[in-house]
Amino acid sequence: MKRRTFIKNGSLASLTLSTFILGSCNQTSTTKETATTAATSAESGEFALNEVTLSQLQQYMKEGKYTSRAITQLYLDRIQAIDKSGPKLNSVIETNPDALTIADAMDQERKAGKVRGPLHGIPVLIKDNIDTADKMATSAGSIALADNKAAKDAFIVAKLREAGAVLLGKTNLSEWANFRSTRSSSGWSSRGGQTNNPYILQRNPCGSSSGSGVAPSANLCALAIGTETDGSITCPASINGIVGIKPTVGLWSRSGIIPISHTQDTAGPMARTVTDAAILLSALTGVDAEDAVTQESEGKSQSDYTRFLDANALQGKRIGVEKSFLKGHEEVDALLQKTLELLKSKGATIVEVEVMKHMGEISDSEYTVLQYEFKDGLNRYLAKANGQVKSLKDLIAFNKQYEDKAMPYFKQEILESSEAKGDLNSKEYKEALAKNKRVSRNTIDTVLKENSLDAICGPTYGPSWCTDLINGDHFSGYGLTSPSAVSGYPHITVPMGMVKGLPIGFSFFSTAYREGELIAIAYAYEQASKNRVAPTFQPVAV
Repeated sequence: MKRRTFIKNGSLASLTLSTFILGSCNQTSTTKETATTAATSAESGEFALNEVTLSQLQQYMKEGKYTSRAITQLYLDRIQAIDKSGPKLNSVIETNPDALTIADAMDQERKAGKVRGPLHGIPVLIKDNIDTADKMATSAGSIALADNKAAKDAFIVAKLREAGAVLLGKTNLSEWANFRSTRSSSGWSSRGGQTNNPYILQRNPCGSSSGSGVAPSANLCALAIGTETDGSITCPASINGIVGIKPTVGLWSRSGIIPISHTQDTAGPMARTVTDAAILLSALTGVDAEDAVTQESEGKSQSDYTRFLDANALQGKRIGVEKSFLKGHEEVDALLQKTLELLKSKGATIVEVEVMKHMGEISDSEYTVLQYEFKDGLNRYLAKANGQVKSLKDLIAFNKQYEDKAMPYFKQEILESSEAKGDLNSKEYKEALAKNKRVSRNTIDTVLKENSLDAICGPTYGPSWCTDLINGDHFSGYGLTSPSAVSGYPHITVPMGMVKGLPIGFSFFSTAYREGELIAIAYAYEQASKNRVAPTFQPVAV
């Protein structure tokens, strides 16, 4: 998740000129020269699968141009060249030693006339807090869980395998999904190091699904899976110039995923196009007996969200725009006005609304709920895990024992404050949870109903900031994640344009299980705007 207003001062209240500075970060000349050479090499046009879509990959395999093994090998080579060396994005924490074996099996099935569906033979990267019963660890980026080999696939991983996908590897993340310190750097973990923004390497990729945002953007894969508690899919998707979908809590199972909050956590797809994200979203829905909230999705989920892909879907739609985000950074403002005019030109009616002002009422209570649920959920997970720690208390002690490696830049105040909380029967927890649900859901539902809206929109985030391991993140005054995160409602972000070489995302969200309608609107906007720009791995701002 992204550390939000419950930790920092309110995002709108803390706007300063320094918030939007886009100058160069400090960097040695040697690093600049290395990064410049690597960027030139990376963008020489030599990569065969650059900006390829799932439909193109399937066509390649159907025609015999590439096998799944060849595609998988190309991505493995790309990861080695771009992620581990070259610009050194550091978005992949480990590759799957069984990836080529899986790809071979999918090729044999295809040769025998069996194609499981649109994910058959497609390499996918998944965030390193999602269990895989294989040779890869599931660590949440922590060296305390570097040896945690899961005994069972997470539900969504089992669905991936059923769909014929190739598990390519695990992506780096903000350690413990950014729920460790009030001044952490997004994209940093003790096991994986710092993930870098592929557009400008000194800039931050946002988090906590940092690697899952960077990898598809940099063409290390076509698809990735992230997780979100509050902003952890939508922020890195926005800042890395891709599409991210945070589903309704309950549409995808959370069993086998290292938790923060059972009321807000969800995994979701991250891809370069709305179509590809919709394909992945479709494949992993389902009721899971080990995650009770998924029972609520029965009769509400769709087996194929691509049926909502309609380039004319904006016609007749009423869309609310968050009023407080109409003015902030002048270049973001210009992109927003251009976007609103485009939506109108495609038949949508735009209505100014106010949602974010109500979120301030629950910034403290959201943090309270997350601390209680994190302690409860993590203790349950660690008790069954194969790592060196079996409880949150053990983890805190481990980090102190190995402080030079586990906490070289920032500490663990959030872990410690969470450990100090009681259990889920606490009056403080129950009151905070009730307040969160009441305020967030009533606000969104009321705004939608009173204005007869199909969705609410606005800039997802502002431009990325310089990575700062000492002082931590410096989020801009934008941030449209909390309403959908706290309510558990769906949210999709699509590229809106560029500011000084950095991507800006545009968000649409609505009420529960409206993924189909949001995908339709987002797809129509994507097709009309075509704002996706591939990264060029610049060492500094240009």
